[in-house]
Amino acid sequence: MTGGRGMLGTDLVERLKRSGRSVTVAGSADLDVRDADACAAAVRGHAVVVNCAAWTAVDDAEQAEADAFAVNAVGAANLARAAAREGARLVHVSTDYVFDGSASTPYPEDTLPAPRSAYGRTKAAGEWAVRAEHDDALVVRTAWLYGRYGRCFPRTIAGALTQREHLDVVADQVGQPTWTVDVADLIVRLVEAGVPAGTYHATSGGVASWHAFAQAVAQEQGLDPARVRETTSEAFPRPAPRPAYSVLGHDALRALGVEPIADWRQRFTVAAPVVLGADVRTGAR
Repeated sequence: MTGGRGMLGTDLVERLKRSGRSVTVAGSADLDVRDADACAAAVRGHAVVVNCAAWTAVDDAEQAEADAFAVNAVGAANLARAAAREGARLVHVSTDYVFDGSASTPYPEDTLPAPRSAYGRTKAAGEWAVRAEHDDALVVRTAWLYGRYGRCFPRTIAGALTQREHLDVVADQVGQPTWTVDVADLIVRLVEAGVPAGTYHATSGGVASWHAFAQAVAQEQGLDPARVRETTSEAFPRPAPRPAYSVLGHDALRALGVEPIADWRQRFTVAAPVVLGADVRTGAR
């Protein structure tokens, strides 16, 4: 597994080990996915390759698109080519940023990508490369990830609420807050079910704005959600444009009898004690 020491990768490694599977973990210090020969050597002897490696610095990619492309597109192509030659199944993790965010209903899996940011363009190129190089690959798109390992939105909000009386959070971007534990579980279920090659969406059900998600964090801390106030994206300009609508559909999963991830609010209630930790959840100031 590439990117095996990141937020998603760490949860996926734990999920695989609980199921009794042998896992080879390759972080960025262990494998440079930009090196085709290194990818070929790393893949050798493995039945399944999961690519969680990615350049994820969305704003930095605006000024360093070639560097992001080298990881997100060339690296993906190298791994896909190596896995295909080895006869290994490939699971490639992608993102909602391949879409422009102008929709008003959930994006079907077969929607043509139309990225607006450098990061989105490099991830869309990575999807294309994977499909071109490997005819038995799974492209698994996810979005709005949070988890126990690494930086994430709910922990940032929880920490800020221990220091400030009020927070202003954007309400004009909507998506599906998704726990990395649930994405890891879905990836394992897809591989175990032997689903056909194709694109699948690994996001929670339901819809939330960043504001609503932040209010849910406050509630889990035992704090008044009204301490989180609405604002607009214009109040927080960023180098890379964010999709205003990042809701992904799950029809491809349902068509195969694979259960999608449950509603985001239900899952966050379960995740909060793990992700936020006891100290943060008390709301102590």
